[in-house]
Amino acid sequence: MNPQKAVVVFSGGQDSATCLIQAVRRYGAENVSALSFQYGQRHALELECARRIAADWGVHHMVLDLSLMRQITHNALMDDTAEIQTASNGMPNTFVDGRNALFLLYAAIYAKSQGIRHIITGVCETDFSGYPDCRDVFVKSMNVTLNLAMDYGFQIHTPLMYLTKAQTWGLADEMGALDYIREHSHTCYHGVAGGCGKCPSCLLRENGLAEYLAGKAA
Repeated sequence: MNPQKAVVVFSGGQDSATCLIQAVRRYGAENVSALSFQYGQRHALELECARRIAADWGVHHMVLDLSLMRQITHNALMDDTAEIQTASNGMPNTFVDGRNALFLLYAAIYAKSQGIRHIITGVCETDFSGYPDCRDVFVKSMNVTLNLAMDYGFQIHTPLMYLTKAQTWGLADEMGALDYIREHSHTCYHGVAGGCGKCPSCLLRENGLAEYLAGKAA
């Protein structure tokens, strides 16, 4: 039988790194591809982290250029002069319209070309970021749309969908990769190596780690 293969939507951050390592454990490194995207993000350092992580785990890695997005949308994640804020409706101004839809679309196009049926993304709605495209209902609808659009049996997996950030750290620890992910992944929206410790992404990551370690020590 042909081995099952998977493609991971891979930013180089904590969540996608956890998903990548889990995929390697499940499918084998030779059957896993990682797909990253350059879309003009201010924290482009994450792409360097993605390259190193993929190399460390023996995974085929590609970076696609989606920088054309800067021509049609504006947000604080793609403008390094903008202050990162949350609007009164709870929507962070770091939200990039259509980003996850595009990521999944391009991942599906690549997957079909390679005979891959499993697409893995690290989106999560438990620690809800305010991003509508991190919700389970969106991913399920996108799965149906891609299957119909390409007449192909894609399966989109969201292993972190209902985990808290502390539980995601716990999953990394179960795989023996907590220290690796802590040291090698990048999450900071400001693109500060090691994290700025102030942006929403850094705070969510560090608070989750502190919660997990405190629970483990108790």
